[in-house]
Amino acid sequence: MKRSFLLLFLITLIGIIYISRLFHLQIVKGSENNLTHSATIKVEYDYPSRGYIYDRNGKLLVANQLSYDVMIVPKEVEPLDTLEFCNLLKIDKDDFKKRFQKAENYARWLPSVFLKQLAKEDYAYLQEKLPKYKGFYVQKRIIRNYPVKSAANVLGYISEVSEYKAKQSDYYEQGELIGAWGVEKQYENYLRGIKGKKRFKRNNLNEITGSYKDGIYDTLAVPGKDLTLTIDSELQQYGELLMKGKRGGIVALEPQTGEILALVTAPSYDPNLLVGRKRSPNSVKLFNDTINMPTFDRGLQASYAPGSPFKILTGLIGLQEGVIDENSGFFCNHGYRYGRRPNEFMGCHCNIVGRPVRLKTAIAKSCNTYFANTYRKIVDKYKNATIGTDAWSEHAKSFGLGNYLGYDLPSGQKGRIPDGKFYDRSYDFRWGATTTISNSIGQGEVETTPIQLANMTAAIANKGYYYTPHIVKKIAGNVRLDSTYTTRRNTTVAPQHFPIAIEAMHESFIKGTARRSRVEGIKMCGKTGTVENFIRVNGKKVQLIDHSIFVAFAPKDDPKIAIAIFVENGGYGATIAAPITSLLIEKYLKGEVTRKHVEDRMINLSLQERYDNQLLIQKTDTIATRTK
Repeated sequence: MKRSFLLLFLITLIGIIYISRLFHLQIVKGSENNLTHSATIKVEYDYPSRGYIYDRNGKLLVANQLSYDVMIVPKEVEPLDTLEFCNLLKIDKDDFKKRFQKAENYARWLPSVFLKQLAKEDYAYLQEKLPKYKGFYVQKRIIRNYPVKSAANVLGYISEVSEYKAKQSDYYEQGELIGAWGVEKQYENYLRGIKGKKRFKRNNLNEITGSYKDGIYDTLAVPGKDLTLTIDSELQQYGELLMKGKRGGIVALEPQTGEILALVTAPSYDPNLLVGRKRSPNSVKLFNDTINMPTFDRGLQASYAPGSPFKILTGLIGLQEGVIDENSGFFCNHGYRYGRRPNEFMGCHCNIVGRPVRLKTAIAKSCNTYFANTYRKIVDKYKNATIGTDAWSEHAKSFGLGNYLGYDLPSGQKGRIPDGKFYDRSYDFRWGATTTISNSIGQGEVETTPIQLANMTAAIANKGYYYTPHIVKKIAGNVRLDSTYTTRRNTTVAPQHFPIAIEAMHESFIKGTARRSRVEGIKMCGKTGTVENFIRVNGKKVQLIDHSIFVAFAPKDDPKIAIAIFVENGGYGATIAAPITSLLIEKYLKGEVTRKHVEDRMINLSLQERYDNQLLIQKTDTIATRTK
């Protein structure tokens, strides 16, 4: 009796366990299972149109065009005349084997791309012939088209989903297209839309037997959302034209919103080069060009010493710290001596001798001595150099320097604003303000990217605040922008300290270093910069032609545009960077350029010979190093 009861109990228990497990798998988990990866279900995709991209004025920058991919499901492929099939697709037999093996390695029962992006003229002919080859079919797909051959660094590109990414994803399949750089990458989830899916049942012979569960899981494709960028395409193209034959970066912002009006890197490339079947060979050429680096966004990724524009910040920090006021004066006498040794002297070319230099004149005339004195007073105000440098550093960082700004593009550099700990680690002796005095004039260990310097300029134009720079103005469907880009960020320098700096920047166009670049009818404020440029040749420090830098905003009393520009090996800031900046400001505010002689000179000016000479010097160093 006991044995019978025990046996009945065990049978009942096992039955309950099986029923519970079946209920869990079919009812609870059934809706969660990925039917795409089931061998008994065939999934057909309906690819949505990718969202269009427009500039701030509604000009179409990125459109779509149809592409045709030959797809393969390896398990469905039947014996075929390989030679005939290869002739049809214009590939050889070895290529066929490699493609087939790659598809099998991915998944025998899942579709993957066998041959991508057929020419339109081949598609119609192939459609007639392909039905006789089981396991192959043509999939329509959307690829990009760029009506305006500009802003490749901003727009980015799309590329194929790798086998690894496909296996990690519940959405993407191998060979599908995904945003890989720029706006295409950053806003992929909005631009891509949602694929439509139709599911069909298969039997044990792999034959389609009908719709899966009467199509209750089938979905329609949802088009991607259109984007409106903050970019002004006309200004962007004009900036690219002015930078022809030069290397560097230009960033233009709208100060009151943080919207990026232009983001120029030079040299650049036609975005259409990374579309279609020629994308792969073209990408190899572009990404392997280590000399011109056309895929390197100098506006976001290149770090340079900011030079003289940083002096404005030193003056503002001095005002905030109370170590100077607008009437404080220092005698220049051609430079600042900060030690007894001959090399402990910072030269100055402001040519003000015999009378004290005050802040407004120091900014307009770019007096090194004034800002060296100010920097030393800032650091020496505190009980030791570490704490003093920390205070200076925090003020500078409040302008968006020394860290990622948080803009909505997927590349960039932090730049560097050193603090006290940085120098504590760097030196094993007692250091002070004079040890790091070069920071005062934007040299030393200070490094900024063009977009950081443009943002600093916008904060000055706004008298102490900025909005995080961003590239997207609007997303279709009333999608709200992230609050990151609509939150006002205040600097640690109080608003009352900015007017004198702004007046000084305006004076630089009247009788200062930028006077030759002023534009009739526009009150501009700016600051030139010339940054020393060194490389090491055979272990020795060799000075090359300086970098040309300029920052500016306009109009003075109601700023609509703030710009920073770096021209590598451009020489004095007033010779190349300043005139290019003034042309861009005139173009944006007036809609046309009146100074045609300046425009022609900048467009036709090429620095290629300088770059070639620099490359020759570097190659000489490489050869010498190898022969040692």
